Amino acid sequence: RSSDLANLAQREPEMLKRWQALSLYQKIGEKNAGKPKFILHDGPPYANGELHLGHAINKTLKDIVVKSRQLSGFDAPYIPGWDCHGLPIEHNVEKKKGKAG
Repeated sequence: RSSDLANLAQREPEMLKRWQALSLYQKIGEKNAGKPKFILHDGPPYANGELHLGHAINKTLKDIVVKSRQLSGFDAPYIPGWDCHGLPIEHNVEKKKGKAG
């Protein structure tokens, strides 16, 4: 219903408090424990340069994928990681200092 979406930004804090009070995330994890795993590491948002809109889109898509897998019955915990799409620090050092050897 469209009336359920009214004032969503103002209602979000109370919804989050309710979900936290219900331990909703933990209950979903307990329900799915032992089921097939789905792991998607979520890396630092700006390891490859300046923060930009693409980082927000990537973060949002990863969140949607993990949550949809949770709701589909997979054991899909949120796991922060180092999904940096390469080696940005090493690449920048090599650009400044040259390649070793």
